[in-house]
Amino acid sequence: MNGDRRKFLKVAGLSAFALTSGLAGLGLPTKANAQLAPGEYGHGDATVHAKRWAMVIDTRQFKSADDYKPLIEACHKAHNVPDIPGDKTIKWLWLDTYEHVFPDDMNEHMSDRVKGAFYPLLCNHCTNPPCVRVCPTQATYKMADGIVAMDYHRCIGCRFCMAGCPYGARSFNFYDPRKYMKEPTNPRFPTRMIGVVEKCTFCAERLAQGLQPACVEAAKGKILFGDLEDPNSSVRKALAANYSIRRKPNLGTQPGVYYLI
Repeated sequence: MNGDRRKFLKVAGLSAFALTSGLAGLGLPTKANAQLAPGEYGHGDATVHAKRWAMVIDTRQFKSADDYKPLIEACHKAHNVPDIPGDKTIKWLWLDTYEHVFPDDMNEHMSDRVKGAFYPLLCNHCTNPPCVRVCPTQATYKMADGIVAMDYHRCIGCRFCMAGCPYGARSFNFYDPRKYMKEPTNPRFPTRMIGVVEKCTFCAERLAQGLQPACVEAAKGKILFGDLEDPNSSVRKALAANYSIRRKPNLGTQPGVYYLI
């Protein structure tokens, strides 16, 4: 075996070990915790179950774009999202206008409140995610509980997932994001590298600790998160009692994010 081959195998082995250790540290499924059932996370004594995680955003309780700032800050702080100036901003949770968020809604006679408001955007964690189908390396994959996850080590930066996502929910690291953070604000969450794609993860690492997603916690009841398959969950009760819409429903992706308007 020549020197180059030995070096390659050594690096590959270390990378595999680091990846497995990192996933285990986040409480995500690995061989070490394979005894957990699908849709179940374990971390210490905390175990969280769900067949299909979903989010319900009560936009009626947010009076202005400023009301969303604590949510965005909480999300970006929890996941070491860099603040890169210019048009190469990395975003996990951001805002946009009604006409851009819901282009399929052709109702011209809705209230000024609805038309003039800003709405939060994130990965929709679709039931039928096109980003998973187009990823050539399985860096993007769907978990048993509906979360569309990412393996940054597998991402080759082809950006097929960005082209496949109809919601613009993914960001590409054109620059080294680590240069735009003085230090990781959350040392427990991995920082990314140049040339990979990233997005909202529904805070799978927080679910692994028995916690709610960062934005849900910061929303203080204005955003609900729970099991869509459980008729007694908070999200199912909210959807049954209120009118809700989703983004681009005609595409058949079945988004996991609902908006009460």
